[in-house]
Amino acid sequence: MTPFTTDRIAMPSGFWAGLLRLGITASDVARQARLPLTVIQEPALAAAPYFAIWQAYSELMGDAAAGIVKLVSAFASAQYPPAALATFHARDYRDALNRMARYKAMCPPESLRIQEGGELCTLELDSPNGEQPCPPVLVGITLAYLLELGRRGTGRQLTARRVEFSQDMGDVQALEAYFGCRVRAGADANRLTLDRRDLDRPFVSHNEELLEILTPAVDRSLDEQRRSGSISETVKRIMKRSLTGGRPDIAAVASELGLSDRTLQRRLTEDGTTFKSLLARARHERACEYLADPAIDIKEVAFLVGYEDQSSFYRAFRQWEGETPSNWRSEQGMAG
Repeated sequence: MTPFTTDRIAMPSGFWAGLLRLGITASDVARQARLPLTVIQEPALAAAPYFAIWQAYSELMGDAAAGIVKLVSAFASAQYPPAALATFHARDYRDALNRMARYKAMCPPESLRIQEGGELCTLELDSPNGEQPCPPVLVGITLAYLLELGRRGTGRQLTARRVEFSQDMGDVQALEAYFGCRVRAGADANRLTLDRRDLDRPFVSHNEELLEILTPAVDRSLDEQRRSGSISETVKRIMKRSLTGGRPDIAAVASELGLSDRTLQRRLTEDGTTFKSLLARARHERACEYLADPAIDIKEVAFLVGYEDQSSFYRAFRQWEGETPSNWRSEQGMAG
């Protein structure tokens, strides 16, 4: 079963600042992506708007390759989140990459596989939401960042041995100049191949004391995310956000997760539940939350949990709690 992490993808903390250094404002990107300007304040987004932002950035740059090279160079190391910042203070390049592979689960959409053999080390990106491919510029930024990590950490202008992309990447020559090797588009996967000897190079930015502070905190965050990251809980959270005045359908939820309807149904079955039962649970939990607030009228509660008429809400609530919403509210008040 494919592990599922979260329905939200964190925006890199230095993303908007990096764009500003390139003369692109956050509002420019939001308009190009046809998203509300409030998206700029969101620390994390669903897959669809997250990908739309990266695609909009690529379009504003005019070429995916140019967008990759310019943005990865504009990012300041200090602006990376703690999980990524810890990698810059690793012992050597190998330690940094292994830390990145472990913590990549905290910053989807893709995971990282590392394979060493002979004189080479191959870094391959796996996308758990493979049915909604990442924009080329995002894939390129990720691979470029992995090389940039080695360059900044070792203080050397390291080069790759080979770079492969599954999609068209625009001006390949610009990418070849950055990576220092041949770049191939149309491959069967997204890979960065390094000289294995470079992995032994120590990091001039190594800081053991800082690692002792950052590592436990990041590990705790990763464990918490894994505990709360089942597909069922993820779907239920999306449903709760979408209940007001209607009934969320599986197509809308699957689209937000970057999955097909069939794949979402299969994953829910693997998790021992169904879309219908999760919807009932989401409505039940949300209804109890609203009813606990005496300032919200019961008619309004019915609307807020997706029922068009109050009688349907009453019937459903009786099935959940064995009594009417008004009696349940009264008993909760007395218990309080």
